[in-house]
Amino acid sequence: MQFRSLFASVTVLLAALGCAGAWAEGIKVVTEDSSYTYLRGGKVTGPATEIVEATMKRAGLTDYKLALYPWARAYDLAQQEPNVLIFLIARTQAREAQFKWAGEFMRIEYHLYKLRGRDDVVVHNLQDAKAYAVGVMRDDVRQQYLQSRGFDKLVVSARNNDSLRMLLERKVHLLPLPDNDVIRFCKEANVDPNALEKVLTLNEMTTGIYMAYSRSTPDETVTRTRNAFDHIKAEGMVARLMSAKP
Repeated sequence: MQFRSLFASVTVLLAALGCAGAWAEGIKVVTEDSSYTYLRGGKVTGPATEIVEATMKRAGLTDYKLALYPWARAYDLAQQEPNVLIFLIARTQAREAQFKWAGEFMRIEYHLYKLRGRDDVVVHNLQDAKAYAVGVMRDDVRQQYLQSRGFDKLVVSARNNDSLRMLLERKVHLLPLPDNDVIRFCKEANVDPNALEKVLTLNEMTTGIYMAYSRSTPDETVTRTRNAFDHIKAEGMVARLMSAKP
């Protein structure tokens, strides 16, 4: 009787573990609104999204859900939950050990922009920029970088387009953006991109942007994703899509 009870208990435990394992295989893929990832017709799309979907298909990881969040929410999910794939995320020294990195999309360069014609905003170097209110996204690499450089007039928003609105309304003086985001966000706001003027390139912020998994994601999942991404990148798909103009 004891043997049968033990056998039954083990069977129930294995079944439970099997269900848990099956549930754990589901991957939550998260991103933010950008020139490479955006909603269209209620669906998350964009060049980077196409690359991620192709990667998951190549890796045989078909059990996933794709969602677009404000950056702080996506970033928190990737730090706190297992089986979360986040993209596009800048790979920095501070973040290196916080994620399992699965593939670099491209190198990205950030610049400080002001409204053209604002002669009261004069920036020749990073020290000059500290005198002005700068719009940033919560938990974004730009907020982290500028804080680490002693900026104490940061105005934090949930989304990039919120920061652009504040720049247009003269509630902030400067905005750190890559060139492609300037084009897309101005287009969405029905604003001529030439209304913004680039005043400084943030050379120290030039970095790779990646897809990365939460630390508690199984290594096998990360390896399969990384290998699939490497094959797609070698075929030229990544460079072709990421270089397309918004």
